[in-house]
Amino acid sequence: MKKRLNRVCSGVFLLLSFLFMPFFSLFAVEFSDLTLSNDDRLLFRADFQAQYAIFVTRLADMSMLQLTAFPEKMYLVENGRSIVAVNHFGAVKIPTTGGLPVQLPGYPSFTDGNIPLRGRLQDLAASGDGRWIIHIEPTSPGYGNLLLIDVNTGVKRTISEKMELPGADFPVKWSPDSRLFVYEKSGRLFYFPILSDMSALVDERFRMIGPGGITSVSWGHRGDFYYYTGNTLYQVINPELFTRTIYGDFLSIGRVAAVLPIEFDFGFDRYWIAPDSSAILINKNGKGLFFFPLGNNLNNAAESSSSALLHIQLPFGAENFNVLWPASGKITVIYSLRGEIVTRRFETSGNTVSVITHNNRPSMPNAALSPDGTKAVFWGDDGIELWDYENWRQIQRISREPVFSCVWLNNRHIIIGNSRFIEEINITSSTYPRRRISLSGAAEFGFEDTRVNPRILAKVGNDWFATDSRNSWVQVSGIQLRQVSFSSENFRVFLESRSTGHFKNIPMIRSTQNTGTTSLVTRHSANSSYTLNRPMQMALCFDLYDDDTGLHQILTALHRYNIKATFFLNGEFIRRNPHAAAAIVNAGHETASLFYAPIDLSDTRYRITREFIAQGLARNEDEFHRATGKELSILWHPPFYRTSSAVNAAAAAAGYITVERSIDPGDYLSREDALRLNLRQIPPAEMIEQIIQRRIDGAIVPIRLGRLQGGRDEYLFQRIDVLLDVLFRSGYQIVPVSSIIR
Repeated sequence: MKKRLNRVCSGVFLLLSFLFMPFFSLFAVEFSDLTLSNDDRLLFRADFQAQYAIFVTRLADMSMLQLTAFPEKMYLVENGRSIVAVNHFGAVKIPTTGGLPVQLPGYPSFTDGNIPLRGRLQDLAASGDGRWIIHIEPTSPGYGNLLLIDVNTGVKRTISEKMELPGADFPVKWSPDSRLFVYEKSGRLFYFPILSDMSALVDERFRMIGPGGITSVSWGHRGDFYYYTGNTLYQVINPELFTRTIYGDFLSIGRVAAVLPIEFDFGFDRYWIAPDSSAILINKNGKGLFFFPLGNNLNNAAESSSSALLHIQLPFGAENFNVLWPASGKITVIYSLRGEIVTRRFETSGNTVSVITHNNRPSMPNAALSPDGTKAVFWGDDGIELWDYENWRQIQRISREPVFSCVWLNNRHIIIGNSRFIEEINITSSTYPRRRISLSGAAEFGFEDTRVNPRILAKVGNDWFATDSRNSWVQVSGIQLRQVSFSSENFRVFLESRSTGHFKNIPMIRSTQNTGTTSLVTRHSANSSYTLNRPMQMALCFDLYDDDTGLHQILTALHRYNIKATFFLNGEFIRRNPHAAAAIVNAGHETASLFYAPIDLSDTRYRITREFIAQGLARNEDEFHRATGKELSILWHPPFYRTSSAVNAAAAAAGYITVERSIDPGDYLSREDALRLNLRQIPPAEMIEQIIQRRIDGAIVPIRLGRLQGGRDEYLFQRIDVLLDVLFRSGYQIVPVSSIIR
């Protein structure tokens, strides 16, 4: 028997492979481990972006079946009877009792002929009853259509056209009873009830709730609907909401739960409501936590301001916020800070709140509270831990292998997904027994060595499993694996290498009974919204004038794909935010000068001399070195890109290279400037469209960070994930400016 190469599938290996693979290999599908059965079934593995799956194709009709499901994300549906697992190869449903993954109809999957999209996972929103999923199908680089898909039939209904492609948050939230969902579009919120006769629904314009984003809304534990806009928190009782909103104004049936002293900015803020609706916790721009009791309606902001019981300042770089808030009233805020897990605990009683001191902390950032609020699980690259929530102590380190996703099935069982299995764990037994639900992957696989109806075999760890392609994997022993074969009585198969495109190689099928060679993926196609060009480079550079808003979001997005970019900083920003400047350096990015002060060097009020330019650049060098201990590069651009030949010559005499932008996104135009100049403020999704339309090899695209003094409805940096996705999908490699200016 030909010896197979065992594959290590731990999360660490996957992550390292993802970070250090060549750029275009990283974003291309790669096939391996082909083997052909005597009844003309082709078994193979497909890898894409550090994920893989095992497939089998019946060559007679080219039908394809997925046998394993990588659990990048998992959702529990049908009252705990099924799991929806989502990864780059598609979305599948698996019974919690065990079974093979079944593709969700209507969602783009590899088995149905869709080439995986490069970049982030295409997420979805599944209704709790498992009947519906909501997906955004890209129609252009910045926009897509919001689709409601019937899981039973695969029938799609377009709910809204020209939706902005999602950034950090998927813009849809289902009600707990699956009878209604809310979605965000163009800075406004809309609702959509599930009716037996969908034709009775009124036009989208008449289903608008009001201004806001998906973070403005929250569903309470009792099914109540909360909407935070401006400084007002509204509450709508769910049954009333469903029966009356299609006939009248949405908020007229609600009540004002509170008027708060804090304006809610849905682009940057987050909030959580107590299980008994008695209080609200607000995360203001990732920089501070505020706690307010709700109680009786508050009539004005001045009155409510005295009710603030807690304010905690958060350090720069705090991310991955998670709030656990059970009925007991003990709140736990969890976040990551430079690789460390930080937990802050508070106890509420009536209108009082106190800090709970503790020394224990979990070692992983992802967390979920049990339905009864007595236990919590934490998971991540270091495994999974079970905690006693009330006493805040670890009960057991259940596993040390990376866990990608986890959900509570009930108070006694959790379902986890790792690189080997999706499995159920009984947390009530001291031995923590596991029950396998499905396979996530396999180190070795092949056909059983038998002439009639050979089963498919897969080795996970030291155990072998078998399936007939219809029923769930079962553990077996004493098996005999058939020798790897590339030919049968009717076909021969081989791999053909590709240097460009969506595939690194392609399985080819030759018929021995007829002439002709067929590609296994001849029916596969990519989303037409993205044109894969020849390999090109683009430099994204980020300008920091004074405010650090958005910087951490950018650093996180760049780190996700191991991208190095260029940051232009001026002295005003460095003095105000020395820790932020150091964070850019520590992340390994290129740093360049934005002069010492944010002045318009083309303004005739200034007398621009060589000495003035040289001194301004030198003062910026000193500020940067004082804050970081490092030196700025010799790249610079004048503030606001306003320059002249005299300014450029003065900078060159000081040893600097002036950087000019190739594409101007226009993200510096504030709301006030747009009104004053009678100009239209271009939304970020449209900016992304224009960047792609104007793209050229070696383009330099600046993105301004920080909030503008005159405000904006949304900033381009808030859509950085969407921009990176579309650049990857169009074949671009993101590089520092110095890689283009040589």
